[in-house]
Amino acid sequence: MENVPQTAREIIHSLPERFRPEKVEEGIEAILHFDISGDRGGQFTVEIKDGKCMVTDGLSGTPLGTVRATDANYEDIELGRTNAQMAFMMGKIKADNVMELMNFIGYFKRLYKKPE
Repeated sequence: MENVPQTAREIIHSLPERFRPEKVEEGIEAILHFDISGDRGGQFTVEIKDGKCMVTDGLSGTPLGTVRATDANYEDIELGRTNAQMAFMMGKIKADNVMELMNFIGYFKRLYKKPE
């Protein structure tokens, strides 16, 4: 990825570019909603179908789960400035159907690499 997205909107719209279809079992179809408050956020539907990932603005379809956060908190998690588990435990990011969300996360390359 040449330019690392910085805003929550850019980060979510980068998901198709970061998608790893080899990590998805054949025949898996999934919809996830993102409800990100703030000027840099919005509502998004992420759909995985036929080995592809698509992002659309707005909420559509029946999701496996919904992720809710402020734009700043979401950006901090995705860009490695905040530990995702701690943010979840502190209520900075909320998600229903956490098990599906954990599977979903594995379908994408991270924006940053943890320092070794």
